[in-house]
Amino acid sequence: MGCSHNGNGAGTAGAVYGIGLIGAAVYFISHAATFWLGVLGLLKAIVWPAFLVYGVLNYIGM
Repeated sequence: MGCSHNGNGAGTAGAVYGIGLIGAAVYFISHAATFWLGVLGLLKAIVWPAFLVYGVLNYIGM
């Protein structure tokens, strides 16, 4: 019949990403001086994992 995979582990990753998204949004928006910098901060909050991975890869020299 094959492998039965119910995807239960995806909920934890989604929760961690969601909490990180909220935290990053609060951080970036609270440091914004203008409305448009706040909008940019919200966009940065959405893609914060990409900044994290880039920083880690840059740190280890890849």
